[in-house]
Amino acid sequence: MGTNKEKKILLEKHKDIARIDQESNRTHGWYVRVRFYGKTHCKFFSDKKIGGKYSSLLAAISWRDEIEARIGKIRSDKHVVTVSSTSTGVVGVCLNEKMGRYVVSWVDKAGKQGKTSVSIRKHGQENAFKRACKIRKEKEAERLSS
Repeated sequence: MGTNKEKKILLEKHKDIARIDQESNRTHGWYVRVRFYGKTHCKFFSDKKIGGKYSSLLAAISWRDEIEARIGKIRSDKHVVTVSSTSTGVVGVCLNEKMGRYVVSWVDKAGKQGKTSVSIRKHGQENAFKRACKIRKEKEAERLSS
């Protein structure tokens, strides 16, 4: 194998990058899959075509980072959710009609759950929703910052 630096990089986990070694098909390389807002961008980096296991991994990492920058995804090794299952369509922002508020939830850097709410009665429907979305965006940016 190569230098200690090469060994270390090969042994590290790389978000959105998986190793594929299929002897039966003689397929060896790295598979990159970047998901963002319901779209998937993927590409395979062959060891043989690129010049070895280490070179193909570096190419895969470079391509992943380039794709993330192009589509506007924040470069982070943390999990980022971009598709909402709530009726508001915004991840981490839910409407609680019974209580008359938007509930905002997030996870901080330490992995601890946070939650707050914005009153519709106090701010009006539209402004309460905007405030809730702003809070969620700020909390997500805090979590993902280095």
